[in-house]
Amino acid sequence: MARSSTPGEGTRPRVRHAGQLGWDDGLYEEEPEENEGSGSGERQAASGESGHRRGGGKRRGKKGKRRVLRWVASVTALLIVGGAGAGYLYYEHLNANIKKADLTLGDKKMADHKANAAGQTPLNILLLGSDARDNAENQKLGGAKDTFGAPPLADVQMLLHVSADRSNMSVISMPRDTMLKIPKCTDPKTKHVYPASTSLTMTNETLGRGGPGCSVATWYELTGITIDHFMMIDFSGVVSMADAIGGVPVCVKGNVYSHNSEGHGSGLRLEKGTTKIKGKQALQWLRTRYGFEDGTDLGRTHAQHMYMNSMVRELRKGTKLTDPGKLMGLAEAATDALTVDKGIDTVKDLYDLAEDLKRVPTKRITMTTMPNVYGTGTLKERVLPKPGDADQLFQMVRDDIPLDGKASKRKKPAAAKKPTASPAETPVTVRNGTRTETEYPAKGRASAVKDLLAGKGFTRATIDTQNTEAAKRTEILFPTVDMEGNAQAVAKALGIPLSAVKKSTDVSGITLAVGADWREDGDYHAPSAEEKTPDSARALNGDDETACMDIQPGFGF
Repeated sequence: MARSSTPGEGTRPRVRHAGQLGWDDGLYEEEPEENEGSGSGERQAASGESGHRRGGGKRRGKKGKRRVLRWVASVTALLIVGGAGAGYLYYEHLNANIKKADLTLGDKKMADHKANAAGQTPLNILLLGSDARDNAENQKLGGAKDTFGAPPLADVQMLLHVSADRSNMSVISMPRDTMLKIPKCTDPKTKHVYPASTSLTMTNETLGRGGPGCSVATWYELTGITIDHFMMIDFSGVVSMADAIGGVPVCVKGNVYSHNSEGHGSGLRLEKGTTKIKGKQALQWLRTRYGFEDGTDLGRTHAQHMYMNSMVRELRKGTKLTDPGKLMGLAEAATDALTVDKGIDTVKDLYDLAEDLKRVPTKRITMTTMPNVYGTGTLKERVLPKPGDADQLFQMVRDDIPLDGKASKRKKPAAAKKPTASPAETPVTVRNGTRTETEYPAKGRASAVKDLLAGKGFTRATIDTQNTEAAKRTEILFPTVDMEGNAQAVAKALGIPLSAVKKSTDVSGITLAVGADWREDGDYHAPSAEEKTPDSARALNGDDETACMDIQPGFGF
C-alpha cells in the first residue's frame, strides 16, 4: 500500500489529471543496453493537507472510482456511447495489463518515514529497466541471442524522491557497472533463497535474484532510504511508450553512430543537433554506451537523464494528450509495459500516484548520478560508490533536502516527542555494528558508548554481545510508538540527529546500533548536513533545454 504522509492514515496518494498517467509512467522508460561483460505543494500549504489524500471511507472511495471512470471515458468515449458498463470493462482491462510483484525480497524491514512538522512524508520510487529477452518482441529488440531466456538484468536503476511537501523531485541513478554487496533475497514464487553475496557483485544482477524486490532490498541496504514503490519496464515497453508519447526531443553535439568494428553499440544514428526520437530509436538512445562521452555506462546514464527531462517537458505541454485515440494508446502502452509492486497495482493507484508527481514543476526536478570511483585490479572496469560524496547524496535524500540547492530557509524540523521516562529509567541496548566490508568491528565500541550513555544519566544501558550486524550509519531503533520520545532523548543526549531514530519491529526495546560512521572514540559527530549536491553527482535541472550529449571520438560519420 502506498504510504500515507499523515500519521495514522492508510490511504493512497492522490491523482486527478488524465494525461498525468502517461507522464508518470513515462518516467520509467529509461532502458538498458546489452550487458557487455557482466561478470558477476501549493494547495496543501493553504489547506493543511499532507502530500497524500486524506480519508479513505466508502464515500471518498466511490468518488475516486467515478473520477477514474470519467478519465476512461475521455480516453475511449465508451461511457458516452455505451454506458458505464463498457467503461468499467475497459478499466478492468487496463488493470489486467499491469503486472505485479512483491515490494522487497530482503530480510531487513524498511523503516517508516519520518514526518515533517506538517505531518507530511516523502515518496520514494525505484525505477527499473529490465533487459529481459523472454519473448519474441524483446528478443528482436534486444539482440544478444546467447542471453535469450537468461535471468533478466536491472540495467537501469533510478531512485525517484518526491519531497514531503511535494515542492521538488530528485532522481539518483546508479550506474549498471556499480559493484556492491547484494543482501539475501527469497523468490516469492519458487521460495528459492539467494544467499547474500560474499563478494562485490554487479548491481544489475539483483533482478535475477527473485525479481525487482531484490533490487529494492539492495538499494535500501546501501542507502538507508525507505522505498515506497518500484516500477519496472522492459525493451518492448520502451518502444510502445515512446510511440504513444509521440516522440522526445534529444540533442547531440555532433553526428553519432553507435557501432564499432567489433559489433558493439546500440545502432543509434543521429545527425548533429536536436531530433525527436521515438520507438526503436528511443530505445537505442537509452541503451547507447559506445558513442557518448567516454564510452562508459556513466555517459549512458547522463543521456538517460536528458531523455527523462525532455520527455517530462513534452508531456507537460500536453501536445499528444488531447486526442482520445492517442490518449487511449498511451494508457494501453503504459499499463501493458509495467511491472509494479502490489501497493500500486491498479489504474487508480497509478493515476493517484501521478497527481503527486505532476505537482512538482520541471524547474524543481534534479537528475543526478550516484557519485562513484573506478575500482582497481580486477574491478578497474567497474565503479564503486564514492566515499563521502555518495554518502552525502544519500543523506540529503534521507533528510529530504532538495538536490537543487533551494531548500526553504523557513523549513521547520519535526518536533521531538516528550519522553515518558527519565534517563535513569530508560533501558537502552547498545550493539557494535561498526563492521564494514573491509574492516572488522572496532574493538570496544559498544562498551565505550555504554559509558557515554551512563555519563548522560542512562545508567540502565546494556551491551548486546550476540548481535554484531553491520550498520553503515549509527541508528537508534525502537519497536513501539510509546518508546519514540525516550529513543529521541537518547539521540539528543549523544548528539545524534533525530532522523536516525527509527521505528523497527526487529528490536524489542530501544536499541542503539553504533555504525561504521562512529568507529572512533569520543562524541558522535553527525555527518555534515550540507544543502549542496556534490559536484560528482553531475546534477541536471529539469528545465535545462540546452543540454546536449558529447560524442565519443571515433563514433561520428
